[in-house]
Amino acid sequence: MSNTLQHLAIIMDGNGRWAKERGLRRTKGHEAGVETVRRVTEYCAEDPEIETLTLYAFSTENWKRPRMEVDYLMHLLEKYIRLEQERYMEYGIRFETIGDLSPFSDKLRRTLEATQELTRNNRQLTQILALNYGARDEIVRSVRRVLEAGEEISEASIGRHLDTPYTDADLLIRTSGEQRLSNFLLWQLSYTELAFTDTYWPDFSVEELRSIIDDFKARQRKFGGI
Repeated sequence: MSNTLQHLAIIMDGNGRWAKERGLRRTKGHEAGVETVRRVTEYCAEDPEIETLTLYAFSTENWKRPRMEVDYLMHLLEKYIRLEQERYMEYGIRFETIGDLSPFSDKLRRTLEATQELTRNNRQLTQILALNYGARDEIVRSVRRVLEAGEEISEASIGRHLDTPYTDADLLIRTSGEQRLSNFLLWQLSYTELAFTDTYWPDFSVEELRSIIDDFKARQRKFGGI
């Protein structure tokens, strides 16, 4: 019996290196990466089994990058979300975010919030963008919420107060050859199957995604058992 893939998580890595190898500015790599986000999201929306797609878009550590690059990423994100609103509705995609949005500009936050409201009744797929997100920060904030609610600290209560009150991820993919979690969904990846590819994110194709999913379905998931 093959494994069920309900929640797919992806660390989208390699945009900058993709651009550098082509003699381009790093921003061109981010632009190309947006097209891959679009292709992968459409594929997942058309797969009746996949319910949630979580993409690591901007980490709490990414603020350390050059200011010009960070500003460009914020501009690209706002532009992408606005342009995708029609596509979200066409494909029945519900848009959500996880992470601390408070450092973002008012304009960007309004765009994110408006898109969440616009798509909140869509049910074909939930696309989650992790923005200014760090898993350790998420866990700390969850424990604070448990205490503020006067609840007993337990796995169940912490899980309820996470940014992601969804099923744990079944499969995590990281592109570009790196093999680490980089502070992404540490709580939700406890028993997640991992897949690493040398392909840079802008070159990551639907065909490769399908091959990785086929491999995942053939694995034996034990969850600590025999």
